[in-house]
This record gives sequence, C-alpha cells and structure tokens, in this order.
Amino acid sequence: MLKKSERQSDMTKDFYFTDFKESDFNEIQELWVATGMGNPERGDTAKTITDCNNHGGRLIIMKETTGNEIIGTSWLTFDGRRLFLHHFGIKPDWQGKGMAKQLAEETLKFIKSQGVQVKLEVHKDNFKAKKLYKDLGFSNFEDYEVFMLRDV
Repeated sequence: MLKKSERQSDMTKDFYFTDFKESDFNEIQELWVATGMGNPERGDTAKTITDCNNHGGRLIIMKETTGNEIIGTSWLTFDGRRLFLHHFGIKPDWQGKGMAKQLAEETLKFIKSQGVQVKLEVHKDNFKAKKLYKDLGFSNFEDYEVFMLRDV
C-alpha cells in the first residue's frame, strides 16, 4: 500500500475515462451516496442512464488504472438544445488531488464536441465546486431560483 504522499503524487496519471456500462451501476450508486448525490427521490437507475445516453447524453466514468475503481462521474443529459451537467463528483478518498479538474476538462471536451450550451446546478454551500465551475468559465445567474416537482 502506498503512503498517502506517494499515492497523491501519482494521482494525475493513475486514471482513465470510460463510458457508462450497466455493470458499473452499483459502484456508481455507492459513489453518489458517498458524495451526497445519491438520493432515491432522484429516480436514478441504470435504465434511466441508458435512456438519457440514447438521447444525446453521456455518463463519463473516471476509473483508477490499477484496480478499475470508479473514482468520479460526470453525467450529461440533453434536452434537444443544451446539455445539463449533474452527478459530477469525485469519491471522497480521491478528493483534493486535482481529480475534479481532470474530470471537468474531459467533460468540457465532450460539451465542446457537441457544440451546445451547458447548464448545471450546485448547492449554495458547495464552495469547492462553485470555485471549480467559476474557474472553468461558468457564470452564476444569481437572479434565478431552481424549482422542481419530484412527486408527480
């Protein structure tokens, strides 16, 4: 087992990106729960992800190289005119090591290849994520509020 300092220095070359496979769903769900993104009210299932991907979306999976552990996700859905970014997160053990920036850059490559706008939501108290998004050029529309109806 590598010491934390040794492991941290190798982080930026110890991962790769892949697309969603249904067999990854349970591990993805665990990551989403660990990062606070997993909530049964959201209705996230392997079928939902597959359906979204079949309609122009993409769930980017970030895996570490040696054991293929899923360490991050970035899910983009498409509404016909813009992509919506959500379920963007890094597994807690891997946070603070530059992984979010790497995942964000891969996500932006896909967005740019599609030639459409992107929209996202971030919790008002998630200061690290807000800084990352601002650093990447996202703008905050402070005069808007988000409303949602989940129990239909």
